[in-house]
Amino acid sequence: MTNPSKKEVSLGFIGLGNMGLPMATNLLKAGYQLRVYNRTAHKADPLIAGGAKLVSSPSDVIEPGGIVFTMLADDAAVESVAGSNSDFVDRFAGGGIHVSMSTIAPQTARDLAEHHAKRGVAYLAAPVIGRPDRAAAGTLFILLAGESNAKQIVEPLLKSLGQRIFDFGEKPWQANVAKLVVNFNIAAAIECMAEAFTLAEKEEIPRLKIAELLSETLFTGAVYKGYGDLVARHQYKPAGFRLRLGWKDVRLVLQVAQESETPMPIGSLLGNRFLSALAKNRADLDWSALALGASDDAGLTP
Repeated sequence: MTNPSKKEVSLGFIGLGNMGLPMATNLLKAGYQLRVYNRTAHKADPLIAGGAKLVSSPSDVIEPGGIVFTMLADDAAVESVAGSNSDFVDRFAGGGIHVSMSTIAPQTARDLAEHHAKRGVAYLAAPVIGRPDRAAAGTLFILLAGESNAKQIVEPLLKSLGQRIFDFGEKPWQANVAKLVVNFNIAAAIECMAEAFTLAEKEEIPRLKIAELLSETLFTGAVYKGYGDLVARHQYKPAGFRLRLGWKDVRLVLQVAQESETPMPIGSLLGNRFLSALAKNRADLDWSALALGASDDAGLTP
């Protein structure tokens, strides 16, 4: 398969949630034809208005030798669409590329890559860094891994979605490991900010003053600026990334750590923080609501 022109290729996109919808929108705006599927069909309405075609099943987005993106919530969702459903890979007719942009377990990616390879379909892992606002702006960071030729083909498409692509080589699952490492660091930063802001609050220093101090001096990156403001304000609605999904990612981090015999004491602490948050019915808040645990422990009510 050669590099596709915008007029020659009909792309498939499955999963139109908080991240998938703006990503699919950017592909459409870039001039690509698009066939889309989402379990809740009405979420595709803005895309249909822009010229996309809505189909009735995940496999219907696929054309022989085509390219399909999936942006699904978790391993079970990806597996049900592209793994256990043999019709999915068979529709590619021994060619084409599946670009999986979900944050999933490395083992799931290994299994899917093997499953696709048996039928002559390239499987690429391309999880992303960024929240829905970055997805809408096309400024995501994309962690890409898989077969070199397939990566070369999809690269122009990915440039419609992100500002930079980080290449992690030929093994798709290594991109998933990298994404889990990133999310572990974000969660750890949220916990550190939560503890720092809570200490300041107990000493009658406004949380926002400490958030400003940190983000304008030594910690000037996107996490301390973006999440720092949310945590300082205790602003956890609407959820850009739900806490239940953050728990899924930290659970995967701990799973990989156990399999590779890598002690992660901070990871264990984060796991307990997430479990406590779930027990307190915070699953559908933004995952930065992890920070409420520090306030709880200190006897503070936001």
